[in-house]
Amino acid sequence: MSQIKKILCAVDFSEATNRVAEWAAYLGKCMGAEIVVLYAVPNMSRYSNFDVSSGYIANFEREIMHGAESNMKDCLKTNLKGIKAQGIVVMGDPAEKIMETAEEQGVDVIVLGTHGRKGLDRIVFGSVADHVVKSASVPVLTIRPYDMD
Repeated sequence: MSQIKKILCAVDFSEATNRVAEWAAYLGKCMGAEIVVLYAVPNMSRYSNFDVSSGYIANFEREIMHGAESNMKDCLKTNLKGIKAQGIVVMGDPAEKIMETAEEQGVDVIVLGTHGRKGLDRIVFGSVADHVVKSASVPVLTIRPYDMD
C-alpha cells in the first residue's frame, strides 16, 4: 500500500458537504496529507439550444462561479481549519473534472459523497460518485452523507 500524501475531496455544497469534508479532514490528519477540495460548477452550455440568450447564460455562469468561490472559502474555514488545504473551483462536468483534477494534482485518494442530489435531480444528472468509482485510477472513499434513519 502506498502512502497517502494528497487527498482530493470533491464537494457539491449541498448539505452533504460538511460530512464529506469531515472525513477528508480526518484522513488528512491521520496521514499528514494535504487536501485539495474541488467543486465543479456544471457547464450551462447544455441550455444553449433553449430560447435563452448566450449573454444571460454567461452572466449566470459568472455569478455561479463567484458564489462557488465564496462557498469554497467558507468550506475551507469551517471544515479544514488547521489542515494544509487548498480549494479549487472549476467549470464542467463534475465527474470529468474530478478525474482530471485527481490526475493533475497527483492525488493518492479521492473522497466524495455517494449522493448530493435527491429525487429527480439524481435521475436527470446521474451519479457522479458511480462514474468516479468506476473510472478512477486511485482509491475512492465514498461517504454516505445522510443519516441512516
